[in-house]
Amino acid sequence: MKNQTKAYIYALSAVLFWSTIATAFSLALKELDSFQLMTGASFVAVICLATILSFQRKLGFLRKLKVNDLLHSALLGFLNPFLYYVVLLKAYTILPAQEAMALNYVWPISLVLLSVVILKQKIGWKSLAAIGVSFCGVILIGTRGQLLDFALTDWLGDLLALSSSVVWALFWIFNMKDKRDESEKLFLNFFFGFIYLLIGTFLFSSFTMPGTKGLIAVAYIGLFELGITFFLWLKALTLSSSTDKVSQLVFLSPFLSLLFINLIVKEPILPSTILGLVLIIAGILFQQKIGRRRR
Repeated sequence: MKNQTKAYIYALSAVLFWSTIATAFSLALKELDSFQLMTGASFVAVICLATILSFQRKLGFLRKLKVNDLLHSALLGFLNPFLYYVVLLKAYTILPAQEAMALNYVWPISLVLLSVVILKQKIGWKSLAAIGVSFCGVILIGTRGQLLDFALTDWLGDLLALSSSVVWALFWIFNMKDKRDESEKLFLNFFFGFIYLLIGTFLFSSFTMPGTKGLIAVAYIGLFELGITFFLWLKALTLSSSTDKVSQLVFLSPFLSLLFINLIVKEPILPSTILGLVLIIAGILFQQKIGRRRR
């Protein structure tokens, strides 16, 4: 089997797992709160990543860590998984799963805007137009198609979903500046995130043993949102002759997510969600095309 074919298999497997996560969140939050869910899932992810690093014989990196490495990982772990998932899952408790999932997908646009502020990158009118297209999608989803009223149907939930995209973009910017091995960084991020989530659960929630469905949800999210799927995606990028050939596949995920939400959660999918998501992704793809031309 050719490496490019393997890359597509790994990438599509990752996309398929990511597509189920909105459904898993929606079901899990009926039994657990966000702190309980993410504390358990982060613990599963830490064990999973430690096991993978052990098989790769990379755990020895822990002996070589410097203070700056730990401080950087502590910051990244605060952004993701702690702050990102606490904010995102709060949005899931307020909004329909389709709305929270779709609005979270504007993070590439948040990344562009934050890069202008933090990295001092310039932005042209074409990029602004692309952002405008995505913003129209956000308005369409947030108003659930009631554009003439121009009133967000649940402004707090929408604000939280959009804020989670900003947190993720911040995490991505700081992560790009860190040149350490990706799998090693991820393990430390989730280790520190797990500590923060433990403290958050102690302060704002409680430690309770969930039922069977809750345990399955925790294990599933820990493995396929936070753990194994990352390595599938990283393997796809490594094997592919060009990252562009597999990176575009990630945009299949939100549409597959809508399918799973409809089939499993039994949530009717609004036409405004589909059209809004198309506009968001069209703007992102246009922005990425502009970025490639500049490079």
